[in-house]
Amino acid sequence: MSLATDLMNAALIIAFVVVALAQIMSMIRLVIGPNTGDRILALDTMVVNAIGLIVLLGIHQGTQIYFEVALIIAMLGFVSTVAYARFVLRGDIIE
Repeated sequence: MSLATDLMNAALIIAFVVVALAQIMSMIRLVIGPNTGDRILALDTMVVNAIGLIVLLGIHQGTQIYFEVALIIAMLGFVSTVAYARFVLRGDIIE
């Protein structure tokens, strides 16, 4: 193997570990969050971390399909975060 391949694999492993730790810390904030706003923010952060893990998996495997999946999850995550925040603030989603 070449040096560039070894460095790329090491960078991917480090990125997987860092994003996984960020996901675990978001889960902890979700559980012990003192109020609902912190929990909503933790859920949104978990969606972003999941997207990061999916993109890293796509880079590792060298396939394009993971990037499309990440895009769909990003759109669903944004809409669900907005809907949940509106529900918490107003009591209903659709006016």
